[in-house]
Amino acid sequence: MMTSPSLRTLDTSSERARTLRHAANQDLLQDRYFEESELRRDFFGATIQISPTELVKRHRKERCGIVTESIYAPARSRIELRYDAPAHLLVLYEDGVRGDGETSIDGLPPSRLRNLANKLTFVPAGHSYREWHEASAAIRMTCIYLSPARGQDSIATDTAYGPRAFFEDSIVWATATKLKNVIESNQSQSAPYFDALASVLAHEISRSGQELSWPTPATRGGLASWQRRAVTAYIEEHLDEQIALVTLARLARLSQHHFRRAFKRSFGIPPHGYHLQRRMERAKVLLSDRANSITDVALILGYSFSSSFTLAFRKITGQTPSEFRRNVT
Repeated sequence: MMTSPSLRTLDTSSERARTLRHAANQDLLQDRYFEESELRRDFFGATIQISPTELVKRHRKERCGIVTESIYAPARSRIELRYDAPAHLLVLYEDGVRGDGETSIDGLPPSRLRNLANKLTFVPAGHSYREWHEASAAIRMTCIYLSPARGQDSIATDTAYGPRAFFEDSIVWATATKLKNVIESNQSQSAPYFDALASVLAHEISRSGQELSWPTPATRGGLASWQRRAVTAYIEEHLDEQIALVTLARLARLSQHHFRRAFKRSFGIPPHGYHLQRRMERAKVLLSDRANSITDVALILGYSFSSSFTLAFRKITGQTPSEFRRNVT
């Protein structure tokens, strides 16, 4: 049976189209490979220098141009750390007490704080960071290296990153921990998801200590400081989920009734309202980056339907996501 000329032409055209698509995909993959190679070389070549190197354990992980690094120094060790590179550095001190030591960052007076546990340090790109420890207890720290380009679309042009040493911010801590865990667990999230999460972290660092850090007045009958930290950190880690009141009450070691009343005294709104407001604050950051569609933002925040997200966003902000995006300068 002979194939008609028209069918032969169609087969040839289809084959040519497949060939062109394959070639285009190969070019894209090659371009991405070189871009990621450059990112990897730039970041991995600019991580913290530690001496003596044999005293510490280090584990690095890179994904989509974001680098995280876990560092462990045993008790009774003396180490020195240095960093001076074109990337932002966020340090999470998970554990650690030093018998002696000093931390110096360009633009700040030196600090000789001894108990480092649960503290954060932020070193903006272009600033020098020097630190030495004589550890009386083991030191565990996580370093996150962020490109200065991340989050620029969602941060006001007059907002400048400033260095900060040994501060506490449960919101920044929770977002940084989530980013680290997602990268280290090799979850199958897409590059836009990592970009969005990194942009949120960059935004929260820039606003830390300002209006996005909720007031924590010592109100009679309110939550203790440790309870506020535990509850707000949990909420930040689970913004994309429904959170049961009983879960938060257990974290604060209170009955649901007492927890609800104490939370409202501390924050001025009920737990559900706080959760929803924090969710919408993160939505604003994601919407400010026009690379994220409204549907993408809804999914990132745990909404199955963009219509549900739109209703919630409008209830809190008084405008739809589309209106908010149009008004962003």
